[in-house]
Amino acid sequence: MRKFGAQFLYNMRLRLFVICFFLSLFCAQSPDFAKGKPDNKMAERLKADIYFLASDSLEGRRTGSEGERKAGDYIEKRYRDIGIGPYNETYRHPFNFIYGKEIAGATQIKLGNNTLNLKDEAFPLPFSASKRVLGEVLPDVMEQGNVWMINLYADKDEANNAHFDAEKSMFDRSREAQKNGATGIVFYDGFGSKWPPAFNGLTDNEFIDIPVVFITHDAYKKYVPDDGDTNKPKSNIPVELAVSIKKTDRTGTNIAAYIDNKAPYTVILGAHYDHLGRGEDGNSMAANSKGQIHHGADDNASGTAALLEIAAWVKKNNKKLHHYNYMFVNFSGEELGLLGSKNFVKNEKIDSVQTAYMLNMDMVGRLNDSTHVLTIGGVGTSPAWAEFTNKPPKQFKFNIDSSGIGPSDHTSFYHEGIPVLFFFTGTHKDYHKPSDLAEHINYAGEVEVIKYEEEVIKKMDKSPKPKFTVTKQSTVGKVNFKVTLGIMPDYSYQDGGVRVDGVSENRPAKNAGIKEGDIIIQLGDVKVQGMQSYMEALSKFRAGDKTNVIIMRTGQKMVLPLEFLK
Repeated sequence: MRKFGAQFLYNMRLRLFVICFFLSLFCAQSPDFAKGKPDNKMAERLKADIYFLASDSLEGRRTGSEGERKAGDYIEKRYRDIGIGPYNETYRHPFNFIYGKEIAGATQIKLGNNTLNLKDEAFPLPFSASKRVLGEVLPDVMEQGNVWMINLYADKDEANNAHFDAEKSMFDRSREAQKNGATGIVFYDGFGSKWPPAFNGLTDNEFIDIPVVFITHDAYKKYVPDDGDTNKPKSNIPVELAVSIKKTDRTGTNIAAYIDNKAPYTVILGAHYDHLGRGEDGNSMAANSKGQIHHGADDNASGTAALLEIAAWVKKNNKKLHHYNYMFVNFSGEELGLLGSKNFVKNEKIDSVQTAYMLNMDMVGRLNDSTHVLTIGGVGTSPAWAEFTNKPPKQFKFNIDSSGIGPSDHTSFYHEGIPVLFFFTGTHKDYHKPSDLAEHINYAGEVEVIKYEEEVIKKMDKSPKPKFTVTKQSTVGKVNFKVTLGIMPDYSYQDGGVRVDGVSENRPAKNAGIKEGDIIIQLGDVKVQGMQSYMEALSKFRAGDKTNVIIMRTGQKMVLPLEFLK
């Protein structure tokens, strides 16, 4: 998932956290928290793992970074020390993904006979088309079939307003100009803003079909002749725009270990180990925190350490736990939109035929000693889970979410028809902030969560492969539209349109015949370039409306009739 997808998942998770927090406030007081005999040795092992993974030296474990590599080295060594071998002959399973945009070398911006410096005087906008156009224009004179030159700011006050969203203004005005016949756009700063825009390679905005550039105030004054009194040009200005924007990619790495018991089915136990780095991807919740290390002790060094602890326990008890094979996967790219787990499922051909179930741990380190609330997601994905959730053990108060779709990596497995369970101990004020530190972890509480999960694994090892059931999509994180299509978008897809990652039963997409892997390129009258235009298209419909959806399937365009449910 790119930045927009990451923001969407982040909103899903935040809303889930808020719901869980308030549910915990209204839960009846649970019985006394009976921890039994404390396992101090496990707590010390957890502390060692979490303190390392959340240390400054790993710089927030951003996907594709040196910090991620160091974390991967540590995790791989831990599996070797435990005595668990790699999955498919390697612990490391890299994946590439589109990350952002950058200006390519072929870009050239000319006013008259002057070629502008792309560092100091001008730059293309990240949503610009990669095209070449010529024109001869006057600023603020809008002629169809020509390049338009537009003052970005309405007046001096707007130019010096730190909260003015220059990129959004240029994007919205560019789309409107394109509709009205502009072949290209040159935005200029006519007032000398204190807060000039810069090239934003992580923009959420989709590409449009015409080239769009920005020139600075100094360049405007230098290259656009004016009459000296009204600050308006006195002659037409030849313009040449040759824009080339290219997508940039990064590589993340999943870590996978495997115990092969020669069983017909495999249990997958997972947790993501990536976090936000120094806030470069724009998903920090702390104000002015870019450049600060986001340590991610709870999110998700806690789940990573828990997975390593469970892996050691399974290995130690392997003579008793042999009904299934056991795979342990530490995902990267979760914070960017479940990219690691999606790629792992696809690249390793994980399916429901050979997989028994998937258990996911994400933020299991902040069990509240007052409420003892443990959230368990995915409970509706198999009847087998009722045994473990109907009667909570006395040390927990359960908050149950039935949906198999949620803001973490189990979602990728649910879409393959695999029963899932998701463990999470709740929200806190340090979520997605640099202050998510190892010293704030409730180590004794995390021990209790791990021991409960081990009981689930132990009982399931004596049980037949659990039956999968389809669940309703959770209301958590749902965008406030009047209708829904009933798909799970692939947020990592960046080649135009919205690729379908999953289709919910008995929803409009399923009823229309949309399948996983289809690419939605038009919904009603709106061409779908990506998630932004897809959501704009959805906002135009009401329950009961009928329209057509245009998709690409294996290279072929298809038009499908669609009806939104009442």
